[in-house]
Amino acid sequence: MNALKQFLKDIAPIESNQNAAQVAAKSKDYFWYSPILTELLQDKVGDAILTPRSQADVIKIAAACARHRINITVRGGGTGNYGQCVPMAGGIILDVTQLNKVLTVTDGSVTCEAGILITDLEQSVRANQVVPGGQEILMYPSTRDIATIGGFIAGGYAGAGSVRNGILKDAGNVTMIRVVTLEETPQVIELHGADIQKVHHAYGTNGIITALTLRLKRAVDWVHHIGLFDSYGAALRFGCEATESIGGDVDAFLITAVERRIAPYYASSFGERFPANKDAVFSMVNPACLDAWRALLQTHGGTESMALNEQEVKAQNLHPAFECAYNHTTLMALKVDKSWTNLQTVAPWAQGVGIDIALVERQMQRWGDEVLQHHEFGRQYGGCVAFGLPLVSYLDKERLYEIMAEFEADGCQVFDNHVITIEDGGMKTIDTAQIDFKKIADPHGLMNPGKTRGWLPGYAKP
Repeated sequence: MNALKQFLKDIAPIESNQNAAQVAAKSKDYFWYSPILTELLQDKVGDAILTPRSQADVIKIAAACARHRINITVRGGGTGNYGQCVPMAGGIILDVTQLNKVLTVTDGSVTCEAGILITDLEQSVRANQVVPGGQEILMYPSTRDIATIGGFIAGGYAGAGSVRNGILKDAGNVTMIRVVTLEETPQVIELHGADIQKVHHAYGTNGIITALTLRLKRAVDWVHHIGLFDSYGAALRFGCEATESIGGDVDAFLITAVERRIAPYYASSFGERFPANKDAVFSMVNPACLDAWRALLQTHGGTESMALNEQEVKAQNLHPAFECAYNHTTLMALKVDKSWTNLQTVAPWAQGVGIDIALVERQMQRWGDEVLQHHEFGRQYGGCVAFGLPLVSYLDKERLYEIMAEFEADGCQVFDNHVITIEDGGMKTIDTAQIDFKKIADPHGLMNPGKTRGWLPGYAKP
């Protein structure tokens, strides 16, 4: 009996799924945003899907994987863009979406299982009245309605909410992560405080996340807002001032600038709310400061084309503002024209000034219709930031990397979203704390192999 058959026998009565079409579907994420990753990953598939329904199931599966040396790739909603949950060397796809319970809610925090959909988690903490009026999570990706919280923690960085609350890595945003180790006798380890960085944004390479604790704030019925401008520079100036004003006169959960050449890809949803002759800022604004927001908009020559809460947005079959931001902007374009891909950059920020808008305007002239600009305003490590997620008309790999080099020559940082390893995507250096923890949590090197350069074959126990 081969190792896989013996493994599946050992984990009974946990059911497995070896249907070829379903295994192939669960072996993919949104890597097709990148033509480079598509070529690299399109043929990579696992051997079977397992769907644990409890931490006890996870422990049983982990022990059997270690015993039989079966590779395992953990998967949530599969909404990542970088192949994080694509099995490079076959093995088990561990679908954790049935680990979907809210465990406890307190004033200021929630503990939940890793496979819960973020939208279900958000609805639960808003409905829970341990705090009158409910609470909300601090940030989520543009794929909130189909992504899981564990996948966001394992592969995400920032999202809607980051302009108000920082990035996932900022201290206090995630306060506990519980993992099951991949050993013959698995351990259940809880990481707290700074130790959570041992597994946060590690692509599921060093422990199976089963539960976590997140900080909460009082719930706000955010106004989904569109401001229109006569130039992209004016949109950026408004975004910069609004971002630096949060905590003062204004309060926002999202501020996203999108230039007018992207407007046609939003047309089916927004029409004249985002016409092709205007640049736009999509925002989620606290209704308590809407008057101040409108005054700031007017100061920068902007006009309002939408101001609706989420219930009203859905009633009119519109996209919520967070689905007009981050990687959803790329998705909107790809639905119409498959030739687009994107980049991820960070523009230098000067306090009191914001980003260098003249530089952005020079870039727009330099690249013409080859690069379309889109910026996400946020906070990280206590300061303001603008993440650039431009659309790029894909010619070939060589040209794409030429454009990356030009961004870097302009003083912008580039996070390469066309690679599969953690380090090459942005860290640039090996996180030794994550590798040291992998030696404990995955001593045989079976978890999501190929996704970190820091793990060497010699580290694996025989």
